Amino acid sequence: MISGSTFQEFTCVVCKAFQKTMARLLQAPPKFHPSEWHVANKMQCASTESQKSSSERLVAESRRLVDEIEKTTQKTQSSVNKKIEQRLEETKFWKQELDNTLEQLVNETEVLLTFKIRLEKALESCKEPLVISQKCLLNRQRRAGTDLVHDEVEQELVKEAEVLQGVIALLERTLEQTNEQLRLNRSTKYNLEMDVKDKFAALMIDNYCANLTNNTADVRYPDKTVKIEENFVSPEDWLYFSNINVEKADKERNNSMALRVLIDSILSQAVNDMCKQCEMVNIAFRNRAKEVRDAKHKLETLLAVVMEETASQEMNIVALKKAIADKEGPVKVAQTRLEARNHRPGVELCYDAVQYRLTGEVQEITRNIQRLKDTLALAETELKGLRRRQLSLEEEIQIKADTLYIDEVLCMPMRESVCINNF
Repeated sequence: MISGSTFQEFTCVVCKAFQKTMARLLQAPPKFHPSEWHVANKMQCASTESQKSSSERLVAESRRLVDEIEKTTQKTQSSVNKKIEQRLEETKFWKQELDNTLEQLVNETEVLLTFKIRLEKALESCKEPLVISQKCLLNRQRRAGTDLVHDEVEQELVKEAEVLQGVIALLERTLEQTNEQLRLNRSTKYNLEMDVKDKFAALMIDNYCANLTNNTADVRYPDKTVKIEENFVSPEDWLYFSNINVEKADKERNNSMALRVLIDSILSQAVNDMCKQCEMVNIAFRNRAKEVRDAKHKLETLLAVVMEETASQEMNIVALKKAIADKEGPVKVAQTRLEARNHRPGVELCYDAVQYRLTGEVQEITRNIQRLKDTLALAETELKGLRRRQLSLEEEIQIKADTLYIDEVLCMPMRESVCINNF
């Protein structure tokens, strides 16, 4: 807090200073010599002229600089506009290339999908003929006796099963290859679509930039625009990227086309092989059926002969037995005569011609009866052989009938359902 004495001292000092200032102001200003006045005027003129010249030079330089900068700005802006137009044309060109390549790849993928469907249908169509072939082999295992033979039919059926299994394996591998190619096509298609999408976005941005003018309403001063981003790529890399996408798409499209040609060839060859082998099996079946039928007919003819001969032999045995029975009377008569004449008395017991002839008659009849019995035994043995032969022929004929039933009733009608068309 200021005391009273101090305030009074301060007031005195201020008053003295004010008085001195007023005294100076009231003094008359100093006066200059006329020569000084003329010099001062000349200096003012010279200084003014110098300042005017300097200002005129600056105005002229400013106008020249403004004109130069305006021309440079217009030239640079025109160059930028031209570069943008060139970039637009280049981007449009590559977008069109990508669009064309993408369209071709999409079309090729759709066509390849139809070939995949053909492969799947072909693979499915091969399963039924294989099952039928295996069933035929299984049915023919039921043949009996000597008819259970590894004949031409069985050989062709085995070959058919091998052909079908080979075709199925080939079609499965080709289907896997087709699925892989479709995957590659879709992957390439995705890359192309992303590239086309980016090109479209770049075109929209560059079109916006191309339409900007100095009088456009939304031009502004964005922050930090003049910089190089870390993710910027060089024009060479930009061109290389799209070129690689197009080349890869062309490569996959060519691979897809080559695969289609291969699939077409495989399907055609598979159909030819299957049809050819199926026809070979059918021919073998027909030939075998004819062969078995002929053999059965021959056996039936032989059976008829054997049965006829059996009947003849049975009649022969009956005749032989009757002949043996018929000799009982004469032999009994001869032996009764001999026995009666053996009772002649004394000298009458003579070995006369009657005795001699009766003895010979008994011996002759006995020999003849034995001959008949021997012949009867042979006839009965022959009859047994004929009957065994008849049974054997009947069994063989039944075997042939069973074989014909297996081939003609079980197998051949089942094979008629096999339909091998172009896939």
